[in-house]
Amino acid sequence: MWFSVITGLLLLAPSLLAEEHWWQHANFYQIYPRSFKDSDGDGVGDLRGIMEKVPYLRRELGIDAIWLSPIFKSPMADFGYDISDFRDIHFEFGTIADLEALAATCNAEGLKLILDFVPNHSSDESDWFIKSVNKDPTYSDYYVWHPGKTLANGTRVPPSNWVSVFRGPAWEWNDVRKEYYLHQFLVKQPDLNYRNPALVQEMKDVIKFWLDKGVHGFRIDAVPYLFESTPVNGMYPDEEKSGETDDPDNPSYLVHTLTQNLNETFDMVYQWRKVVDDYKQEKQSEDIVLMAEAYTPLMNIIRLFGDENSEGAHVPFNFEVLSNTFKDTTGKQFHDNIKRWLDVVPSNRFSNWVLGNHDNKRVSSRLGVARADLYQIALNVLPGIAVTYNGDELAMEDVFISWKDTIDPAACNSNAKDYLMYSRDPVRTPFQWDDSVSAGFSTNRSTWLPVAPNYKTLNYKAQKDAPRSHVKIFKALVRLRKQRTLREGTMEMQLVGENIIVIKRHLDGVSTIVAVLNFNKTTETIKLSSVFQGLPSAFEVITSSMQTNYIDGTVVGRDEITLPADAAIVLEGNVENGI
Repeated sequence: MWFSVITGLLLLAPSLLAEEHWWQHANFYQIYPRSFKDSDGDGVGDLRGIMEKVPYLRRELGIDAIWLSPIFKSPMADFGYDISDFRDIHFEFGTIADLEALAATCNAEGLKLILDFVPNHSSDESDWFIKSVNKDPTYSDYYVWHPGKTLANGTRVPPSNWVSVFRGPAWEWNDVRKEYYLHQFLVKQPDLNYRNPALVQEMKDVIKFWLDKGVHGFRIDAVPYLFESTPVNGMYPDEEKSGETDDPDNPSYLVHTLTQNLNETFDMVYQWRKVVDDYKQEKQSEDIVLMAEAYTPLMNIIRLFGDENSEGAHVPFNFEVLSNTFKDTTGKQFHDNIKRWLDVVPSNRFSNWVLGNHDNKRVSSRLGVARADLYQIALNVLPGIAVTYNGDELAMEDVFISWKDTIDPAACNSNAKDYLMYSRDPVRTPFQWDDSVSAGFSTNRSTWLPVAPNYKTLNYKAQKDAPRSHVKIFKALVRLRKQRTLREGTMEMQLVGENIIVIKRHLDGVSTIVAVLNFNKTTETIKLSSVFQGLPSAFEVITSSMQTNYIDGTVVGRDEITLPADAAIVLEGNVENGI
């Protein structure tokens, strides 16, 4: 079937910035340390294991930067997002010396190391919190405390109706201090008080502490929650009901206008940017990057970039695409997801594209294995930064974890009937390196989460040895991104019919790169000359989805592109070879 009806033209000019910084077109790779590589056989991944795999990351995949989910000292109530010491490494992962060794190894390979920064809360086992409970003058106001309300009958109740992300009241009574403390997440994760200048400075010092150890930046966790509204006449006001649910323990029960996305939150991100920029200036180093995690309306994400007076996060995660892409997403819907971001991103900022992380079902499970390559192709040909969650380069899939074996607190706080709706365990299982014991992740047959049952066939070694594989497609895309056309070229995107997207990247005197994404459930032939004018008459196949019959490196005519259902292809050509 030939397509000729074309809608939705989008044209982008290349950035006019004179200097290109290392992160602006980088491939970032998220590592969940507990599950990447276990070096000591205890069934838990660690820093030495990551160090072993630096050659895989840099030399084999071609990754530019890795960022690690939390590695700091923690009781592990929320697997590292409950930090008891912001200046130490959790023993299961190693030591500060191991972190410094990893940083040095990465630096020697030209690989940037990014750490997770979890500023909203600490663990209730932190010395800071223990001292705050006891009203130590230095730490008394490091957390958000309130005596609560006393009803007419003398009963003491929480200060407000605020609800935790992990269900239930966001206030917990402390019988030592005789006050409630705020916890927007687990009871064991008391919120830090950013209205206290001493706490603000403490966290800035934490950032500098780790920069001194050789890291190149931070991914800031849970940004929207940093600030809450102040008391009115000594009392915290209630949030309004949303009407979405009758369950008062469900966070969706309320509209979070008083506990999320306050103006002060954005200013704090801008302050952290000044910290890393000042450090860069002092050390005369390369850019130190801030990435910001915020599940929040699109324009709030854009605000995180900065304003007319201040710089903010270099990379506020673009969750617009991730949050609105599903297994049955059409070409038009995906096109519109991309366009919504590109329509609002400021011209002096760099886009980023992400579809997977440790909090969402794996791309292959959430969006379908058939489209795994299609989405990798899309993310890697779009302008700016591409972010990959470890294992997605192999099209790893979620692993079923029974209620009995579930350990994610988000799921454990629910019930045996509904836990799978909340559990993040399936996306956090060990990396599948090969077909040996525990998929090569560990020498221990017992791992912190079970290894996928299909690891004998779905693993890196098998894909590396296969003539074609998901990881070979990924490597080809990363190699292509090192070329000037994808870094400096213009971009046009057109929707053909309802289910085919064609993306064109062009740099005069260098090349034209075209990606074709077929969201149809049928095989389609695309005549590229009817989509864009002035294209090369023939193209080299750079790579294509597993279900196609194309061979990388072969030449195809521009009007002879045939794609099976849910498949994509990337082509490169030059008009010097004919139009």
